[in-house]
Amino acid sequence: MRDYEEVTAFLGEWGRFQRLVFFLLSASIIPNGFNGLSIVFLAGTPEHRCAVPRGANLSGEWLNASAPLELRGGRAVPSRCRRYRLAALANFSALGLRPGSDVELGSLELEPCLDGWEYSRDVYRSTIVTEWNLVCDDDWKGPLSTSLFFVGVLLGSFVSGQLSDKFGRKNVLFATLAMQTVFSFIQVFSTSWEMFSVFFVLVGMGQISNYVAAFVLGTEILGQSIRVLFCTLGVCIFYAFGYMLLPLFAYFIRDWRMLLLALTLPGLLCIPLWWVIPESPRWLISQGRFQEAEDIIRKAAKTNGITAPDVILDPSELQDLKSQKQQTYTILDLMKTRNILTITIMSVILWMIISVGYFGLSLDTPNLHGDVYVNCFLSAVIEVPAYVISWLLLRNLPRRYSMAAALFLGGCVLLFIQLVPSHIRALSILLVMLGKFGITSAFSMVYVYTAELYPTVVRNMGVGASSMASRLGSILSPYFVYLGAYDRFLPYILMGSLTVLSGILTLFLPESYGMPLPDTIEQMLLVKGLEYRPASNGTRDSKEEEENPEIFKSTAF
Repeated sequence: MRDYEEVTAFLGEWGRFQRLVFFLLSASIIPNGFNGLSIVFLAGTPEHRCAVPRGANLSGEWLNASAPLELRGGRAVPSRCRRYRLAALANFSALGLRPGSDVELGSLELEPCLDGWEYSRDVYRSTIVTEWNLVCDDDWKGPLSTSLFFVGVLLGSFVSGQLSDKFGRKNVLFATLAMQTVFSFIQVFSTSWEMFSVFFVLVGMGQISNYVAAFVLGTEILGQSIRVLFCTLGVCIFYAFGYMLLPLFAYFIRDWRMLLLALTLPGLLCIPLWWVIPESPRWLISQGRFQEAEDIIRKAAKTNGITAPDVILDPSELQDLKSQKQQTYTILDLMKTRNILTITIMSVILWMIISVGYFGLSLDTPNLHGDVYVNCFLSAVIEVPAYVISWLLLRNLPRRYSMAAALFLGGCVLLFIQLVPSHIRALSILLVMLGKFGITSAFSMVYVYTAELYPTVVRNMGVGASSMASRLGSILSPYFVYLGAYDRFLPYILMGSLTVLSGILTLFLPESYGMPLPDTIEQMLLVKGLEYRPASNGTRDSKEEEENPEIFKSTAF
């Protein structure tokens, strides 16, 4: 009995059809890059202070001195959330007294911002923070909006695989692209923070679902030699390219509603792709739709300038891919033995910490010294060499030491930031970018490494459980950034310490590079200490296993 790879071998690996699918599916990921982190600018918090109503009858001196000074970033600046009691200031102003010389400001009674806030327009014209006053007592709502987006990502991760298995990769890809675009468009007309946040959850669900659908569709259409390239470099670099576009959009469009509209409209450009991107022939075969699958393969052959055989798909000669994928294992099997339980626990911790670091640093760019748009662009650009380096490391060096080195680099430079003198701002930014480089490299490598650690029978479940832990880390990441309001270096200390800890943890995982991978849970019992000791001579190399599309089905940022 022949398998799909053998049946379609006549198409070649890198013809015009494969190149078209590679680049169009990768291009469909670009909107994910700028939509996923758009909250950096949509929820930007400008400098602000308590507003003083025009009828307060204060002199210019008392107007300037209406807010107490507080130390922030090494400078004395007006308080963001408190002001001196206006009734007292009006009396002093009417009597002709001067602040500081005639009246001791430190002895005056304080009150909250009863008349709202005045916001600086230097960086943002408007954001959801200025629109709905998400500051002071309500400043928790900004990070919560971000967390709710990642809650949507978590929910989408649960359903996207099942939906694409039932309704088809292409149908789910375009349905969720439409979902992401439509709900983002509705967000533009939000009348309250609650409305904005509810639709942000739905946008998150659509975003991860179209990402996973494109990922799976690419792995099932492309041949073995191109599949790993698509999974590591193709998808990731196009995502980073979309991320680079975000600060460019935001720089020229400073109003949050118009910015969100501008980020939403490119989704319409994906509509023509419906007539170009095919359904997965593998999925059609698994559904018994052989004629449709054969039509796609013949069209691919024509695109590549190849004459197809008279008979391509013969059900009697083709393995039943659907029956191949039947599983009799459950999530409890990830805890069946001490070895696999240890690997599961360590993987869950590792993925969660890496996700906190990646999204924490990405969301923290507005709080860095210098221009927020330049910092966000640098944060996006640094991902490209990180993905390239991780791909090279995966091809040539042991997983454990490559991962640990990337995590130690990322963690140590984050811990070092607090020692940099405040006047050397460029060095602080450089260290943050180095930290992002290390953590992004580790994030890219951890998918393949985790897949290689689990036996074949529970590999999807193992990677899926780890991926869920990553979602929990992304939900927590906005609150790591939020801690910077209390101490500027606290987010870096926490993220740096956790990243170094995860680097140490990685050293206790088994090495999988060049090792025969376990197929069954029983083979996990052969893991001793830090290395595998297989009882039989396996012939499959780990690189061959990387080329298995099943490894990558659960992977997605």
